[in-house]
Amino acid sequence: MNTSGAETTTKSVSEFILLGFPCSQEIQAVLFVVFSVIYLLTLMGNGAIICAVCWDQHLHTPMYILLGNFAFLEIWYVNSTVPNTLVNFLSETKAISFHGCFLQLYFFFSMGSTECFFLSAMAFDRYLAICHPLHYATIMTGQHCVNFVISCWVCGFLWYLAPVILISQLPFCGPNVIDHFVCDSGPLLTLSCAPAPMSKLASYTLSSLIILLSFLSILISYALVLLAVFRLPSASSRRKAFSTCGSHLAVVLLFYGTIMVMHVSPGSSHTTLMPKIMTLFYAMVTPLFNPLIYSLRNKEMKNALQKVLQMFKTSLKVFGARCRSVG
Repeated sequence: MNTSGAETTTKSVSEFILLGFPCSQEIQAVLFVVFSVIYLLTLMGNGAIICAVCWDQHLHTPMYILLGNFAFLEIWYVNSTVPNTLVNFLSETKAISFHGCFLQLYFFFSMGSTECFFLSAMAFDRYLAICHPLHYATIMTGQHCVNFVISCWVCGFLWYLAPVILISQLPFCGPNVIDHFVCDSGPLLTLSCAPAPMSKLASYTLSSLIILLSFLSILISYALVLLAVFRLPSASSRRKAFSTCGSHLAVVLLFYGTIMVMHVSPGSSHTTLMPKIMTLFYAMVTPLFNPLIYSLRNKEMKNALQKVLQMFKTSLKVFGARCRSVG
């Protein structure tokens, strides 16, 4: 009796192959350099915002505390995918372990969910500041701001936990090749040996809900903000209100424009190049642009970043002087 076929079909997958961007070694090397530069610039830009918020007393307000946490989130967002992608550019096997794949899936989607919550919180903060300026200080106290921040982190990391657990319990008996540069839920569901309607429903429903509900809350907040801004008596007041909201709106449009195409559009293909490009945009490009958008459109942030840069230059001079004296 031949049992080798049965053993083969029931064998569990212990690792997955992330194809990434199939191309020649020369192009892989170029992509490695480009991705590395984007990664380092993202870390530096968001790190500078965190330092500015921490060191400048003028930025110890709810608006900038939320922005500092958002920048911290962006750092971990790119860390959930980019380091492994860089390793795969230089790897011949392009393998990721079973547990490593699902850990990446969990953190990638959890960071994305947390970003949705933070963008909603930042929009609500601007709504309170512009529409209810007299009550803003009593509503957004230090304790309430801390509770706001903690709620965003906790809800973000709990939101997609159930779908990840459901997908990880599915049987995977081969093939184990994922045509993507990250472990995404869509490709993993297609690799399952058994039909998984509940897992697909949970994944699609929760992804769509967090995107649509958070985007709707942002739209409502800014609709009310616009109504309040148009009622302001002076043009200078209107310009100031628009300047504080414009950068956040730009980030919202960048982020939601791509994730809606990926995770809300039903029947989207996971075997084409487009999902890779869309994922690349909101996983790498958006975190790179966010510090630029917030710093270029905000005078207080510009001044704080200049102070951080000056402190960094001073520290380098002191370090250089010490090295010369030791030498």
